[in-house]
Amino acid sequence: MLKINDLTYRIGERVLLDQVSATINPGAKVGLVGRNGTGKTTLFRLITGALQADGGSIEVPARWRVGVTTQDAPSGPESLIDTVIAADKEIAALWAEADSATDPNRIAEIHEALSQRDAHSAPARAARILAGLGFDDAAQQQACDSFSGGWRMRVALASLLFTNPDLLLLDEPTNHLDLEAVLWFEDYIARYEGTVLLISHDRELLNVAVDQIVHLEANTLTTYRGNYDRFEATRRLQIELNAKQRTKQAAQRAHMEAFVARFRSKATKAKQAQSRLKMLARMEPVGELFEDRAPNFQFPEIAELPPPLYSLERVDVGYNGTPVLKNVSLRLDNDDRVALLGANGNGKSTFMKLLAGALGSMGGDVTKSSKLRVGYFSQDLTDELDLSQTPVAAIAGKRPEDTPEAVRRHLGAFGFTQDMALGTIGQLSGGERARLMFAQIALAKPHILLLDEPTNHLDMVSREALIQAINRFPGAVVLVSHDPHLLELTVDRFWLVADTQVQPFEGDMADYRRLLLEQKRTLRPSDAADDGDTPTNGAARVSKKELRRLAAEQRQSLTKLRAAARDAEAELTRLSDEKAALLEKLKDPDFYRDRPDEARELQQAMGHLQKDLDAAETKWLAGQEALEAAMGQDA
Repeated sequence: MLKINDLTYRIGERVLLDQVSATINPGAKVGLVGRNGTGKTTLFRLITGALQADGGSIEVPARWRVGVTTQDAPSGPESLIDTVIAADKEIAALWAEADSATDPNRIAEIHEALSQRDAHSAPARAARILAGLGFDDAAQQQACDSFSGGWRMRVALASLLFTNPDLLLLDEPTNHLDLEAVLWFEDYIARYEGTVLLISHDRELLNVAVDQIVHLEANTLTTYRGNYDRFEATRRLQIELNAKQRTKQAAQRAHMEAFVARFRSKATKAKQAQSRLKMLARMEPVGELFEDRAPNFQFPEIAELPPPLYSLERVDVGYNGTPVLKNVSLRLDNDDRVALLGANGNGKSTFMKLLAGALGSMGGDVTKSSKLRVGYFSQDLTDELDLSQTPVAAIAGKRPEDTPEAVRRHLGAFGFTQDMALGTIGQLSGGERARLMFAQIALAKPHILLLDEPTNHLDMVSREALIQAINRFPGAVVLVSHDPHLLELTVDRFWLVADTQVQPFEGDMADYRRLLLEQKRTLRPSDAADDGDTPTNGAARVSKKELRRLAAEQRQSLTKLRAAARDAEAELTRLSDEKAALLEKLKDPDFYRDRPDEARELQQAMGHLQKDLDAAETKWLAGQEALEAAMGQDA
């Protein structure tokens, strides 16, 4: 097992990790979560020995092979398949020795070692991993140098997975993946037989693939059983309990201080007053727990336009006279929430540029409302921000008629403090730059949001804030994202971009996940007997029609469970608000003196309310567990 014992690490005078401890059992799948800058990546580097701790120790079994994600993309003239196979240095060394060995005994030992490492199935295993990450047979034979940096980072991930380490350290492994590769990767990690420690802002990955959460906060590590949703529910209850404890302690402290102030000078009560002073001195303050929250923001209200917003009839679109998409016929209305599905390179971004007006059609009819305003977000546009500018200047440049106060108010609505607004864009994090782009988009009061990978660089809480903003937006939304959680909570229609076509996909994310995994598992049927690292469940293949029928039944069940969970959460929120209002009244010492009868009634009401609140919490937790179980079966 991996053991972290009283580990301390400092950066200058700043303590990043303060005597933290944790135990990771063999085969555990652990999500390491915490706000950006708390030390998650630093902990990985301490585990691998790239950094030295200031105190404590890390124990990794000597026999364990440790693999960690890298930011270095492989390059060279070698094919992708050869690059991945060469990543396993032990197998490569054994094959090299086998070619030159002459001693029969040593040759036998080498082949025994190769057999133990499953070396003879290495090409098949490497091919399956590359296929899962989006490389078809032809691409696997191409030179590594022929691919862009993002695609070569996928090769780096494939190489790491191929080495099959005992301890797999994954730091934001889905950053360079599209949705299709993410869904395959979730399934692969969930089935992985080794120990996994995972840093990710992908909520779905942390729900599907892990069975334990380690939370890094305030320089300490806390371990929670279950996936991210269970951690979040437990954490929310802990914060509620913490608030109760702090309120109770504050009341006790106030009562004792009042007693001391009243009777300290009286001889008959002096001993009791002194006793209470000692109790006050011994009282350990209850530390405050804070819920991670990103600044909420929202896009402005708009006047609804007559439908359709867009109408495409037999449209071709592409580059340099070559169409990427052909004969596209679709319609987009005011209340549409659409996600584009399909592998990278199929034309999703091309289609978004067509809708944004950044790319003209090569044929067919594009009809849109003359008053239509479009808000378009893409990573390319974020990369074009002037890093020497301030956010204030960036917004003022779009709205020169606004006063400086109005510009700062607008930025404030998107979570920018005065210091952030007046500093340079270059000093902002990737997530803060994305929020600046959203602030610029909001200026136009768009009728439609076109969001191409909006969650890149966003942490977990910022993604939740974006989900809320999208759901509050009254217009149409078209999304491209590799975040399944975002898509599941914001869209109700899917268009599949594949084979030069854009067609409605009849189903939801669960259907699409099953379809992709079915395709991946039947992609190389001749290799099935060698598939030691990604076992299948042995079930007979089901037709797409049957999958859609089963998915429809599951969606209906999930819809009911989600509704029940929402109702329970609403009731819990209502009762919590009532309790907060009562506590506010009861905190006033004058209230007991001036209105004692009403105070007694309120105290009785508080008792009844607490019982209702406990029951609501139990009901809410039961609803969450039922929903979680159903979603686990659905996955």
